[in-house]
Amino acid sequence: MIGRPEWPEVGELVVATVRRIESYGAYVTLDEYDDKEGLLHISEISPSWVRNIRDFVREGQKVVLQVLRVDNARGEIDLSLRRVSRDERRRKMKSWKQERRAETILMMAAEKLGIDEEEAYREGLKILEHYGNLYTGLEAAVRKGVEALLKAGVSKRMAETLTEISREKVTLKGVTIHGFFKAVSTEPNGVEIIREALLKGKRAAEEEGVEVSIYAVGAPRYRVEVRAEDYKKAEAALKVMIQAAEAAWHGGGELSFERE
Repeated sequence: MIGRPEWPEVGELVVATVRRIESYGAYVTLDEYDDKEGLLHISEISPSWVRNIRDFVREGQKVVLQVLRVDNARGEIDLSLRRVSRDERRRKMKSWKQERRAETILMMAAEKLGIDEEEAYREGLKILEHYGNLYTGLEAAVRKGVEALLKAGVSKRMAETLTEISREKVTLKGVTIHGFFKAVSTEPNGVEIIREALLKGKRAAEEEGVEVSIYAVGAPRYRVEVRAEDYKKAEAALKVMIQAAEAAWHGGGELSFERE
């Protein structure tokens, strides 16, 4: 998918397709990472005893898994199904479907303009870098018009075409508010400290009944999107998230939040 790194990160949730089932686990391909292969070991399928793997997964099934280990050199990815909650699965599938829809809209615009896929992806990356998510950028175009994409640096022809198609294909629901965490740690395990603080903030907000996405937009900035039924609920959840992230922060460095 557009803007994705070559390999997933440990702890990340991914959408995968079950390709082959063996007695010891299932081999899957990662839909968002050029169909790279990973292993879902039988011990990571369910917290209860698994007598028959096919009672839990089947060939061709789309599943949401958590990344446990990545070995780039050997091309190995270990995954878990049992560590993914029902709510995490639902949110991830929704996000994945939105990404696919957004890329389809981008390709429709490219075809209408008569430009190749590479040029279209360059325009899509501008939206991704500005909004943190391609679908969020298209939602902004539906709400605010062509100017929302011009602001991201998209060419006028592409902005107009994407806005036109998005108004037909993108259905707006609820509200989304945005902001940025600035996270800099001077500790040896700074990456883990940052990740832990952001994840705890995200989970705390999600317990308030909202959807939260956090994207790295270039260290030390992390873009935050909070989607809720109304602004009051979104603002309250955002406040909870910031407080939880700040409470989890420790050691030297800085964690701050700025509204967009």
